[in-house]
Amino acid sequence: MIRLHVADLSIDAAAPDQPPSRSITGLAVPWNVATTDSLGTRVLFEQNSLPEDGRAPKLVESHDLSKVIGLVTERASTDQGMMFTARIASTRAGDDALELLKMGALDAVSVGVEPVDYTFDQDGVMRVQSAVFHELSVVAVPAYDEARITSVAASAPDPEPEADEPEPQYPEPEEDSMSETPELVEASAPAAPIQFAEPKRALRLPSPGEYLSALKRGGSDFAQLNANIQRIAAATGDVVVSDAGGVVPVPILGPVIQDIDARRPIVSALGTRGMPDAGATFIRPYVKVHSSVGEQANELGSLSTADFEVDDIVVTKKTFGGKHVLSEQVIDWSSPSMLDQAISDMAGQYALATEKYVVDQMAAAVTNTQEVILTSYTDDEEFITDMYLAASSIATTGNYLPNALVMAPGMWAKLGALVDGQGRPVFPQATPFSGIGTLPAGVTGWNGNPLGLNLVVSNQITTQEIGNKDANEYYWLLNTRGVEVYESYKGFLRDESVGTLGVTVAVRGYFAAHVVDVNMIRILGPDATFS
Repeated sequence: MIRLHVADLSIDAAAPDQPPSRSITGLAVPWNVATTDSLGTRVLFEQNSLPEDGRAPKLVESHDLSKVIGLVTERASTDQGMMFTARIASTRAGDDALELLKMGALDAVSVGVEPVDYTFDQDGVMRVQSAVFHELSVVAVPAYDEARITSVAASAPDPEPEADEPEPQYPEPEEDSMSETPELVEASAPAAPIQFAEPKRALRLPSPGEYLSALKRGGSDFAQLNANIQRIAAATGDVVVSDAGGVVPVPILGPVIQDIDARRPIVSALGTRGMPDAGATFIRPYVKVHSSVGEQANELGSLSTADFEVDDIVVTKKTFGGKHVLSEQVIDWSSPSMLDQAISDMAGQYALATEKYVVDQMAAAVTNTQEVILTSYTDDEEFITDMYLAASSIATTGNYLPNALVMAPGMWAKLGALVDGQGRPVFPQATPFSGIGTLPAGVTGWNGNPLGLNLVVSNQITTQEIGNKDANEYYWLLNTRGVEVYESYKGFLRDESVGTLGVTVAVRGYFAAHVVDVNMIRILGPDATFS
């Protein structure tokens, strides 16, 4: 919106014995006179940039469209600029305005126009080629009595309106407003002889809102803003980041960094089973005493007989969960969402806690009967010999062979460093010359198949898990049928407190793990005493 104040007005109120004409006449816009706005942008109206025809601009008071007092009846584009004549309505508001004009209390006018076509020249001047003339206002005192033009305000529309569009409503813009309405720019325009109607305002850096708004519009608007900043730098000295903290944003680059991998390698290897909904415990039957089958000595001879007994294993459900209390404000204002981050982190901690519980149950079940002595971790022959010994020990008790090798990260490092007599890795990353399995480096994940076993590496195997023995001294060899895991994951729960605007969020689930046959587990490591 462009606003021009004109100090020199001709007022025709008519004589008492003549019909009232009630009109004002004056100059609205001078052609080809550059003005300077409050941000240092210069603006100039080229000749005939305002239309002489089309919808007649309204005559209002102080750009308040709720106070219409008349209509602009004539417009004439001259070599000097756009001349106008406006008629004042015979209303109470019109009468009041006319009286103020006659006595000189109101001695200026201001136009409201909206640029349609414009460019920026190499000197950074905004040159308006065409604009829509919306309204003409009578206003109070101009900046200087001797100046014809007292002030200019200009804005660039987005998108560009047509001149014959229905007239939009223009509320008075606020300084530094970053709404969708056009940006307000105040400036001054000189009249001949050339002089500024008001002192040139000091250049200033744009506000954060002005900077981001111009960045979004792009094109010549953003180029002009950068040119203004450069002029400020030239006038006041170098401008560095510390001088422009208000316009240099601090972006947040998501997602939030997590330092924990919440996978459950042991639980995944064992597999989870569904648990019954009812009851704090449930029963798993198992064969405690096997029957006997043997060769019949002779015809009609007695068959082998023995007691057959099925017993119960009582499995106890455990509840695992965590909660946070977050304010409604931190949930609404945070980006990335604090609520999402809190839930995600609790879900990860739930996974680690349940993984550790499985290890606790396995460690509580083993005794010295399940240990196979492995005294040297660097001797490839001893390692392979003892692994086969442990596997055969499992098979002896139940005819099951092991299918998983479980270890802490420290033991994975020892296994990967195991070499033969010629210094070659026993379990290379790929294409093993020995043909007994691979052990890829950790960059590809915890995977591999040493001796055809499923490699399982879990950081939840700690010193306390195996009778206060060093977790980095033992391998766990097992058949996964020997340990059962049950889970009913309940997920996310949210509860809001009206009294405090606090939101309690929780993640929870029911979990159970039980060693159904400890003979399917063997521990390889130095000689030690287990519970």
